[in-house]
Amino acid sequence: MNGPIRVLLVDDHALLRAGFRTILDTQPDITVVGEASSGAEAVAQASALRPDVITMDVQMPDMDGIEATRRIVADPEITAAIAIVTTFDRDDYLYQALDAGASGFLLKNAGAEDLIAAVRALAAGDGMLAPEVTRRVLARFAAAPAQPIAAPSIESAAIPKLTLAEPLTEREAEVLTLLADARSNSEIARALFIGEATVKTHVSRILQKLGARDRVQAVVLAHRMGLA
Repeated sequence: MNGPIRVLLVDDHALLRAGFRTILDTQPDITVVGEASSGAEAVAQASALRPDVITMDVQMPDMDGIEATRRIVADPEITAAIAIVTTFDRDDYLYQALDAGASGFLLKNAGAEDLIAAVRALAAGDGMLAPEVTRRVLARFAAAPAQPIAAPSIESAAIPKLTLAEPLTEREAEVLTLLADARSNSEIARALFIGEATVKTHVSRILQKLGARDRVQAVVLAHRMGLA
């Protein structure tokens, strides 16, 4: 990415936006380009400012964050990745936000380092789920009743049968299965005995074949199709 990561902060609480701005503006590779206090304002600001990342509250006046996310993602001129920022007291909001196109989640009680890491991850196209919510979110989209997703060995990993124009390779299917277990690139590399650069290549190919915007949506799609 050329230049700093451009961030739009969306929340109806001015104090929270001010806190986020203070944290992010201290980073040399991140700049806050705008703020919005409602969903409708967020849609307008996203169109006008073209940020790289948007932190999006859920419950706001005028238009909630889920509808705002849906409208922003539907605009082909806007390429921003959206992180839902929530207290996570309403699971249904999070599931709806994923369907709307959110790329990550961050709890409002997260530390400064978590906010910074989330912005950088989304800007890099990696997506991000707070550890506290990862399995709850992914389990919601599983075909079977919600349960922890066991990390498969290389030998035992089931290779999903996909109905795609270009099927996943065996290695790509293994990577997708590990992605569904919320593994990082470094963890996937260690599990499969390959380099991180190779993992990144596989992830890029998986996103292309599934037509997913980022890792989070790839995993959600895989679960909803019963692939992982």
